[in-house]
Amino acid sequence: MKIFQEDVTIPTLARVTYKDITNQVKAIVKKSKIKDGICLIQTSHTTCSVLFEEYVHDYDFNGDEFLQVDLNNILDKIIPRELSENTNYRYPGTKHVEFLEDLAKKDPNYPNKPETILNGDAHIKGSLFGGNQTFAIKDFLLLTGSVGYVYFVDWDQTRKRNRTCHILVLGN
Repeated sequence: MKIFQEDVTIPTLARVTYKDITNQVKAIVKKSKIKDGICLIQTSHTTCSVLFEEYVHDYDFNGDEFLQVDLNNILDKIIPRELSENTNYRYPGTKHVEFLEDLAKKDPNYPNKPETILNGDAHIKGSLFGGNQTFAIKDFLLLTGSVGYVYFVDWDQTRKRNRTCHILVLGN
C-alpha cells in the first residue's frame, strides 16, 4: 500500500469563490503512480467545501458557471449573508470573539476585524456541504465520469486570501 500527499494553494476572492481543481487533482493522481485506490480531497478551512459537480459551459459576468450561480441564489434565500452583528445569526458569540482576539494577540497577521468574523453564513454552508470528497482510482485514472468536476468552494465573503486543499492518494 502506497500513500502520496500534496497540497494545492487556491487564491479566493472577497465573494463566494468556486475554483475548478479537477486538472490539479488528476495531475497529483498521475504523479502518485498509484494504479488502483482512492483519492481524498479535503479542506481544513471551516468556511470552505469540496464539491463534485457537473461542469457547465455557460458563465455569468463574474465568471461563475450558471450551476454555481443557481446554487448561490438558492443558498442566499435559505442562508442569507451575515452583514452585521445579530441580524440572522448568533455567531460569533462573546466568548468566541474573545478566543479570536487571543489568537490575534499571538499572531499579528491573524485577521480579527469585525468585518472578517461576521461569516456565520459561510460556516453553515461549509458544514452543510462538507469539507471533502473521495474518489476511486482505477488504472491510474480518477473516476469522475465524463462531466464530473471537482470544485473547491470558499463560502466566506469577508476578504481575499489563499486557501489550502489537501490531496491524499492511497492504493497500489
